[in-house]
Amino acid sequence: MLIERILIVGLGSIGRRHLRLAREILPRAKVAVLRHKPDQDKPDAVDYSFSTMDQALAFAPQIAVIANPPSYHLSVAIPLAMAGVHLLIEKPLAASANGVAELLKICNVAKIQLVTGYNLRYLPSLRRFKSLLEDNIIGAVWSVRCEVGQSLLNWRPDTDYKLGVSARRSLGGGALSELSHELDYLLWIFGDAVWVQAALFKQSDLEIDVEDCAHLIIGLLGKEDENQIIAAVNMDFVRHDTTRLCTAIGKLGSLRWNGLSGTVELFKTNTQSWIEVFRHEAVRDESYRSEWKAFLSSVEGSARPLISAEEGLKVLEIIDAVRLAAETKTRVDINS
Repeated sequence: MLIERILIVGLGSIGRRHLRLAREILPRAKVAVLRHKPDQDKPDAVDYSFSTMDQALAFAPQIAVIANPPSYHLSVAIPLAMAGVHLLIEKPLAASANGVAELLKICNVAKIQLVTGYNLRYLPSLRRFKSLLEDNIIGAVWSVRCEVGQSLLNWRPDTDYKLGVSARRSLGGGALSELSHELDYLLWIFGDAVWVQAALFKQSDLEIDVEDCAHLIIGLLGKEDENQIIAAVNMDFVRHDTTRLCTAIGKLGSLRWNGLSGTVELFKTNTQSWIEVFRHEAVRDESYRSEWKAFLSSVEGSARPLISAEEGLKVLEIIDAVRLAAETKTRVDINS
């Protein structure tokens, strides 16, 4: 399929990144943007700017990137899918799992490609981490520790954090939703989630109405010949030492992924230190560029999406279960 018309919904920081990549990868295509204030700070790279869905549909886009707040994803995605538009939806797919099954049904019937925007899966370092575990470098995995955090004050220093999606419940913000990359790659690497226990807190003096800290214990199916894997996941908006780590603890040692340095390290039994076994420091836009190319390949029919809509829905089901577990202070089962 020759892509001639692209729609980008939302023009915040992630929307502008997608706009830049659309111009780089498909320089001859016409690019339109759908946003509430179409003429405000309109980039030169935009051919058309719309404020209503009717205008966007009249443009007849072939593909669309949905990068507005999660609370509004479905209201935009469903009419676009009904019009036959292939979709790349930024994470998470929506603010909750409610209504997502309807979107998936529309896409399946109309043979629309819907890709969820968990771009970390395209990082060479995370892919190597996964392949080494599949090669049983540490034997059977017993447990996993994930840690991700960054001060919201420093996240997007050129904007007022209080006005952003991350800080506002009405837009689908909060540490759990905004940092749900960890939930996606846990399922991808270690298997479906079957239960969760959780605590959500606002610990800091940030002027937000969402949790800034999320602490999760998740039961993962693991491989067929392994026991259930227990994962501990800590997410936050408060730490000043920006961190993204995942450590798998197994029978023959531990394997650690550092998402910031792009390194994978191994600690074998009967040794005294970590050994670096892989390093690839990602450059700006690398994972998003790979995501775009994979999306286009799925639209052309030459490849299946690396991150399907169904996988995006599984993450939302975990998020919903976490909120229920935190509210009721109980362990909540997840239907896989």
